[in-house]
Amino acid sequence: MKFLKNKILLITGGTGSFGSTIIKSLIHSNLKEIRVFSRDEKKQEDMRLMYKSDKLKFYIGDVRTFESIKQATQGTDYIFHASALKQVPSCEFFPMEAVRTNILGTENVLNAAINNNVKKVIVLSTDKAVYPINAMGISKAMMEKLIVAKANASKNNKTIICATRYGNVMGSRGSVIPLFINLIKDGKPLTVTDPKMTRFMMSLDDSVNLVLYAFEHAQQGDIFIQKAPATNIENLAKVISEIFKKKNKIKIMGTRHGEKLYETLVSREEMSRAKDIGRFYRIPSDTRDLNYEKYFAKGQKFISKNEDYTSHNARLLNTRDLKKLLMGLDFIKDELNA
Repeated sequence: MKFLKNKILLITGGTGSFGSTIIKSLIHSNLKEIRVFSRDEKKQEDMRLMYKSDKLKFYIGDVRTFESIKQATQGTDYIFHASALKQVPSCEFFPMEAVRTNILGTENVLNAAINNNVKKVIVLSTDKAVYPINAMGISKAMMEKLIVAKANASKNNKTIICATRYGNVMGSRGSVIPLFINLIKDGKPLTVTDPKMTRFMMSLDDSVNLVLYAFEHAQQGDIFIQKAPATNIENLAKVISEIFKKKNKIKIMGTRHGEKLYETLVSREEMSRAKDIGRFYRIPSDTRDLNYEKYFAKGQKFISKNEDYTSHNARLLNTRDLKKLLMGLDFIKDELNA
């Protein structure tokens, strides 16, 4: 990756699932320096001891505090902004905390990046930002609006601002697959909120590849989405039990606070201007201003002719393909060999 040569990369939330995965991918790259920015000094120390690399530099701080993120961005070429509150139920009970981290914290990152002439910022978003029904999704939707607005207002600045959006990441912190594995080990029933609930199946490596693709190809205000297969949660629970050769019962719990029946990665409205580029969708920034009459053109696409891109209408994995996908994941292999 020639574009990384001798550059400095900052990863906010760098000790989380995404940060840990992308550092593993880039630690031997030609980057000059990787800055890990997070609040968790214990995880930073663990990462420091694991890699023992002079390439890694650690910054204790919080995106909620402008001064700490401003300091970390000084001299930085690129930023992957992964710091966020991600747990749907906890954000439901503490919505203002989601606002402070996901919206105001992102504004701090973008302002610091612009002030320090960072070349490119990739912000990580989520399917829950599309048609949001929960506090986490609403905060992420506002985060995306902030990204596009900042990008449109920064056309003449050196900093390119863009985003990636992805659905359920297999094995990430707080996700359902590690929960199922722990319940299997403890001999407890697998708790399923709604057996007909569907979710996209993306690996952490997929999320890294999406960010790297956006990083190389993004224009100002773009949002990138990776296409992915999906499964329903009941089938997922059964296949994981089969992989671990257990017959734990499945206990239907009912939908949790703010939980959706299915994931939507691209809305009907966005599909009217989304670009299909093979493995990905690219949603370019809407650069119109409030004078809509001057943008009128005959033969425009109408949103009524589009469909959302959801885990309900994506390719559903059969049992065999789902098992093959799961068996290829490193953390599944590690659990089987533990």
